[in-house]
Amino acid sequence: MWVKKKSVINLIRYYSEKNDAGFRSEAYEIAREFDKTGDIQLSEYIMALLSDANAFVPQEVRGESAYLQKASGSPKPLPLPDVIADDVKGVINAIGHNAGINKYLFEGSPGTGKTETAKHIARILERELFSVDFDALLDSRLGQSAKNIAELFREINGFAHPDKVVILFDEIDALALDRTNSNDVREMGRATTAVFKGLDGLDDRIVLIATTNLFDSFDKALVRRFDSVVDFNRYSRENLLDVAEALLGSYLNRFKFAGRNMKLFRKIMQLMPEIPFPGELENLLKTSIAFSDVGNSFDYLRRLYKAVGAGDPDDLKELQAQGFTMREIEILSGVSKSTAARELKES
Repeated sequence: MWVKKKSVINLIRYYSEKNDAGFRSEAYEIAREFDKTGDIQLSEYIMALLSDANAFVPQEVRGESAYLQKASGSPKPLPLPDVIADDVKGVINAIGHNAGINKYLFEGSPGTGKTETAKHIARILERELFSVDFDALLDSRLGQSAKNIAELFREINGFAHPDKVVILFDEIDALALDRTNSNDVREMGRATTAVFKGLDGLDDRIVLIATTNLFDSFDKALVRRFDSVVDFNRYSRENLLDVAEALLGSYLNRFKFAGRNMKLFRKIMQLMPEIPFPGELENLLKTSIAFSDVGNSFDYLRRLYKAVGAGDPDDLKELQAQGFTMREIEILSGVSKSTAARELKES
């Protein structure tokens, strides 16, 4: 019968400390080792004993975890460029293959869809999503952050059903910035080293996704701990126009009073020198529709025209110079086509 002395000691220690997460993690490791050595029946028996937990989470997370918060999967539409969407499909495929490729870093500017993508992955895979609370994790006391990080990873590895969870380190920058740039190099070094150890010892059935807005300042030694890095900055101008159209379509389905004129919408968006990433786009469109007059189905387009800084919608000559048709000028200015045509002719 195979059992390492260290495993027996760990089991006793975790039991005496009432550390259910650590106890389960060690027991699962023993079961896996029995399976590898051919003692499948004993492995399955241990797994069966451990599977009596209700839900998919250890006791600490059911309401007592200081570091993990349950998050809901995203119901929002997620229009991504094909080049990014293909990488996301690859992530989902890799997880489905159970090949031990389970640690992913999503990098890109704010608003590029990193966090929403993690939520969608959890929803597609039918896994519970838990987000790390960095405010609780980081501590000003000397060495305490490293201890908290070690405890966090003990909780993560203690999930009763590790194949049913996704852990999200959203904006991991606080832990991952290059240690030479930190005011307290030694303290941040301890914290980063604790993250190294946690990632190296992570149960490969658990999916971990981290996001960062500051990849260029990211600790390169930590980058190497991730199995794959997905760049979310790969949006062309045409991609962003398509995203804007998809987001508008989803809002028009919700706000029935607003009229649909995608051709005019696209012409307004084209006037922007630089189209923002999806996060900012969403806010721009949402406020334009939410603030619009319900008695005017196209008032949101007039508001959008002003919001993007395209000009004054009451300036008929400017609208004409920008290539808008008489019907479009009527929508944006509120002046009838006949009146607008006469005024433009006279001017």
